[in-house]
Order: sequence, then structure tokens, then C-alpha cells
Amino acid sequence: MPRFYIETDLAVETTVELTETVFHHWVKVLRAQVGEKATLFNGQGGEYEVTLTAVAKKSASVLVNSFNPDNRTPAFTALLGQVMSKGDRMDYAIQKAVELGISQIQLLTSERCEMRLKYDRDQKKLDHWQAIAIAACEQCGMNLVPQILAPLSLNEWIKTVLPQSKFVLAPEKEQTDVLKDISPDIALLIGPEGGLNEAEIDQANQYGFKNWCIGDLAPLNLHILKIAEVQALMNDVQEELLSYDVNSSNIRKITKDIRIFFIWT
Repeated sequence: MPRFYIETDLAVETTVELTETVFHHWVKVLRAQVGEKATLFNGQGGEYEVTLTAVAKKSASVLVNSFNPDNRTPAFTALLGQVMSKGDRMDYAIQKAVELGISQIQLLTSERCEMRLKYDRDQKKLDHWQAIAIAACEQCGMNLVPQILAPLSLNEWIKTVLPQSKFVLAPEKEQTDVLKDISPDIALLIGPEGGLNEAEIDQANQYGFKNWCIGDLAPLNLHILKIAEVQALMNDVQEELLSYDVNSSNIRKITKDIRIFFIWT
């Protein structure tokens, strides 16, 4: 059954007119016919099964049949501070972050940041990245769409109020015991394609960010794998994980399959 994000209020046993975007995708592109069903979500929580009841030349309506309250959110709340990269790399980073359960993405600038948003282009780019996040939710089944926040400098962001557990992607630095005192609320700081410089990592450390990295992968793959490991650490096997020695092979075993996938993609 197709899934679509729709910017409108939804309620069971009501008739709703499709937005232009959903009408185009479902009726025009997928050629949906009256009687076909779809899943709609509006980012306010849960999802709705609907039936297409009427189709006109430029509009269509659905009947809302039922509501499913499951948001499919992970067992943690993760804020991602992502230094911006150019082109498709940033689209890819946002897509994968959303699919892996990030709840909010704060765009950042740093010394090695490859782009600077300016005035009239700011909102256009933000809207584009928000659309990437929405599309990722449509594909992966998440019902709460992460907000893409306007850029801050790295220096500004690390000084804001953030979760107790804070980690920075620092492949060349001494690594941290990621299981020690970890909380269900997490902040992740990830640099651009060239990574953060040493001074920026040191500054993040001064504000409570711990160094964290897994293996020798390209920056974007490390970005994905790092979030995936948070998933592994905070999912239903969390209690079992906490019984293991952090230096044992058990932690490596959990991420092995994920790691192999990203090495070969």
C-alpha cells in the first residue's frame, strides 16, 4: 500500500481532499483509481488508512477509514548536528539519518564546510532538504518527520542545551566507552566530507562531546554506521548489551552485518 505525507488534518470517518503533491504522485503518476487504498500521515503522530472516493481532473478526495497510532520511532531520541556538504552528499546524509531514526537535524557550518547558504537561497535549500526528510519517512514507515533546522555555526551549537550523552565523529582520536552512562537522549556531531579539524574536535570535547568512531570508512558511511550503532545500542537488546564488557567482541558482532553492507556500497 502506498504511503504519502499530507499537510492537512486527518480524522477517522471524514472526507479529505488530497493536496496537490499527493494528488500528483498517487493519481497522476501511479494512476490510482476510485476504491484504491493508501496510507496517509501528517507528522502529528500515527498514520491513517484511506480509500480514494472521487477523482476529478485536478483534484481527488479520500475517506479516512482507520487510524494506527504507531510512529515506529526508535528507543532513543537523537539530535544530529550535521556540517553541510555540497550536492547529493547532503541529500544522502539527510535521507539515511531519517531512515535510521534521527529526530532532529541541525545544519552546521565549520572551517571545512563546503557551502554557505545566503539570503534568498536559504529557504529554498531548507525546503529541499525538508522534502528529502519527508520522502525518507514515506519510504521507511516513520510517521514523525524530523525538522531540518536553519544553519548555525558549530561553535554556537555545541554551546546550546543538548542531551547529556554527546558524541562527535572523530576517527583519529582516542575513542570512548560508548556504553558508559549512555542515556536515551543523544546528540551526534558529524563533520563535512573532509571531517572536523583537530581544534573543532577539541572544542567539542570541552563541551562534553565524547569521541566515537567505528573502523576506517568514508565519512558518509561512518555517518550512517554511527547512527546505526546507536540503534543497535538502544533497541530491544539493550539490557543484554549492557551486561557485556565494552571491549569484547560482542559490540563488534552487532555492527558486523551493517558494517559489511556499507563497505561494499
